[in-house]
Amino acid sequence: MHTTVLLNEAVDALLETGVERGPVFVDGTFGRGGHSRLLLSRMPAEGRLIAFDKDVEAIAEAGKIADPRFSIRHEGFSHMAQLPAASVAGVLLDLGVSSPQIDSPERGFSFRFVGPLDMRMDTTRGQSVAEWLQEAETQQIAEVIRDFGEERFAGPIAKAIVARREAGSPVATTADLAELVAGTVKTREAGQNPATRTFQALRIFINAELEELEQALEASLRVLAPGGRLVVISFHSLEDRIVKQFIAKHSKEVYDRRAPFAAPKPMLLKALERTKPSEAEVSANPRSRSAVMRVAERTEVAA
Repeated sequence: MHTTVLLNEAVDALLETGVERGPVFVDGTFGRGGHSRLLLSRMPAEGRLIAFDKDVEAIAEAGKIADPRFSIRHEGFSHMAQLPAASVAGVLLDLGVSSPQIDSPERGFSFRFVGPLDMRMDTTRGQSVAEWLQEAETQQIAEVIRDFGEERFAGPIAKAIVARREAGSPVATTADLAELVAGTVKTREAGQNPATRTFQALRIFINAELEELEQALEASLRVLAPGGRLVVISFHSLEDRIVKQFIAKHSKEVYDRRAPFAAPKPMLLKALERTKPSEAEVSANPRSRSAVMRVAERTEVAA
């Protein structure tokens, strides 16, 4: 069962948009539709909601919504760049992996279940993690685990993966990888599985999650109308750092040092709030504890 994190807070932030006439909203990560369904129940009758998702199971779930104001696209959220400029009243990006994805052994997202080492958000295209590990060089694997998992034992883990492959028994399942990492990482934070950082890193890499997030944030600047809202829910520090820095970068005037007397480039966003789940929400849904929601508003100035 999937419990939508910061459900009311996110929808409230979107609906406080300064765009009133025929508002168009974007749900960049439909998932199991928690945010979309609540937004549809509360948004104006003349509004529209365009959702995106890479997951074929999410697309199937979206097919259950009969509301004519709703449409879904089987694409990553960076494809919102194809929408008309200044046409959107609100963009929601709920990052990370949904509970149904984590809890499905065949998806390979979690070391808690034995299944194929897949981890693709979109199972209809691209390489699985297992396929990539069959051909990647030691240095490539180490860089991915270090950069996307902030894993200090990335080097030894990568060497162990390649050594196992060269011995004729490549890592193919979640159990294979979890056991290999546990045998390589000798120390770990209390309460954290040794494989946590490695699984996170490989998932982020194989789905190009951070690159797509950066592209989507840039796209949001173009498609949001003045007064429109950008709402992003992150679940780990790498994502939140990108969102925080993006909002900060565009929330200030930029001066050209080569033309000191020229007017500065105006700010494009106004940072509004940073919200964490309440104690009650964390108690009811422990997976929400790391969530951070950041909200910004598109300024009146055209890009």
